[in-house]
Amino acid sequence: MAETEIHDMFVIGLRNAYAMENQALGITRPQPSRLENYPEVAAKLEQHVGETEDQIRRLARILEDLDEDYLNLKDMILSFTSPTTVMSHASVSDEVLKDALADFAFENYEIAAYKSLLTIADAGNFDEAKHALEQSLAEEQAMAKWLDDHLPQITRKFLLMWEGDGRLAR
Repeated sequence: MAETEIHDMFVIGLRNAYAMENQALGITRPQPSRLENYPEVAAKLEQHVGETEDQIRRLARILEDLDEDYLNLKDMILSFTSPTTVMSHASVSDEVLKDALADFAFENYEIAAYKSLLTIADAGNFDEAKHALEQSLAEEQAMAKWLDDHLPQITRKFLLMWEGDGRLAR
């Protein structure tokens, strides 16, 4: 593959990751306010919102360093669809479980995206971008691990609360 083709593929991947992280922010940001019965989950999500904001800034900086823009039609479309996805879970009694499952799936999607970007960065010798991408990958892996480790606990708490009063399980 020619150097310019790798460059173009890297830019496309970075723009996709930028849009992906903005979508993640739209999905994750509203969740903590609805988790009064799950303070440990809310705290972890709030921490990850900050990490996601940092990831967006890192991706924007990489694109700027490549003299590329990062705002495009895809970003605008995703910014409108993300809140819709969140709202589809907001009114159901098992939203905490649905959100936890969706968050876990999305974290793994993000992990795959960063691994792919790092592979392209290696192929194109974009060494200056690798540290930022590795940092974002590590944050996504840590969040996915936290969700993986805590999903049984979240589910058990949900079941106990449901047994007492299904309206409180959220």
